[in-house]
Amino acid sequence: MHRILRKIFGPVQNEDGSWRIRMNYELNELIGNADIVRFIKCRRIAWLGHVMRIDDKRTPKRILQWKPIGTSIKGRPKKEMDCRH
Repeated sequence: MHRILRKIFGPVQNEDGSWRIRMNYELNELIGNADIVRFIKCRRIAWLGHVMRIDDKRTPKRILQWKPIGTSIKGRPKKEMDCRH
């Protein structure tokens, strides 16, 4: 999780002008010790509510209501044979 937060917030510049990655305690200060997983789940549920309210002709709603035809193959894919010798 901290790797993702480091990407989002980016590096920090030292007094001597060199750059370094942020440390865990700095990342925790930036996010206010919030539970990131709970925040993401909350935002997904909010987005789902938004999609449920939009018009049926819009693409996100159509994708949400889409039912695939047929079934997918279960298990591990077959090993491909290499015909080159």
